[in-house]
Amino acid sequence: MGQKKISLVTGANGHLGNNLVRLLIEKGIEVRASVRNVNNKEPFVGLNCEVVQADITDRQSLINALQDVDVFYAVGAVFKLWAKDPKKEIYDVNIEGIKNTIAAAAEAGVKRIVYVSSIAATDFTKLPIKESNGYNPDRRDMYFNSKNDGEKLAFELAKKHNIELVAILPSAMIGSEAFAPLSVSYHIINLILKKQIPIETKITLNWIDVKDVAEGCYLAATKGKNGERYILANEKCMSIKDTTVIAQQLFPALKIKLPIAVPKAVLFVAAWLMEMGSKLSGKAPLISTKDIAMFSGLQQDFDISKARKELGFNPKNPTLAVKEAMQYLMSATNKF
Repeated sequence: MGQKKISLVTGANGHLGNNLVRLLIEKGIEVRASVRNVNNKEPFVGLNCEVVQADITDRQSLINALQDVDVFYAVGAVFKLWAKDPKKEIYDVNIEGIKNTIAAAAEAGVKRIVYVSSIAATDFTKLPIKESNGYNPDRRDMYFNSKNDGEKLAFELAKKHNIELVAILPSAMIGSEAFAPLSVSYHIINLILKKQIPIETKITLNWIDVKDVAEGCYLAATKGKNGERYILANEKCMSIKDTTVIAQQLFPALKIKLPIAVPKAVLFVAAWLMEMGSKLSGKAPLISTKDIAMFSGLQQDFDISKARKELGFNPKNPTLAVKEAMQYLMSATNKF
């Protein structure tokens, strides 16, 4: 009977990781939360969990964190679309992270991994997008490449080490409690509220409540089939313009204006200028030429029937998710 039931969540101070830790605690599961910097205590105030240090680039730290763990939620990864050296800072870190993650799990005797992939690892050319469409043929973005190659590698290595692995592919996660810095997706909602998206980019996002993704992670751990991938998204995407309309209706006093439509050539010039500024400042541009080339006009509509049927995944609708995310950010104005 003496079987220990500890779940490890890496990246536990991140948006998904922290919400997953909270959900597992609520379900009465013993949680070990790993972070790169244990001095950052704010995300764990009042939470009954063990916080340990681990880094996906340091295999031994993962082996230490995985002792006595039966379910490993591999959430920790680099999530950014811009870096001065994207191959080194994004791609290489995420790929090395997967090698370390699976090797450490094998050494620690972990039986089951829920690997957090991304909708970036789907083929957007056939709508609605589903898991069986395969991987993304667009190779222009190092983060996207790291998620496509990383997920394939995770399945391959898990099979080799005889570890059960289920991949979940979330879309743009927003809502609920968050700690600075905001994730890429949540930051877009904040930019809308701060009136910092003046130009219409024709970019759509598939908004999903982060709590629904956390629940999806738990469902993947308990019901997901080994070797399978599950999209955790909403059926329909929403343009930044339509997201701005929700902000206008929720907070009329803010007098948020709709983004102005400009020719694509003007968009590219504006993005190029921002990129030049970023090369000097080292800070990510608001939008890059690659973002416009890859995402402007791209539809992100998903068939989530597999996650609904096999996991019982049932996300709240995107309009409600956006409203709740905006209300949270407005109530936490000084935080971000």
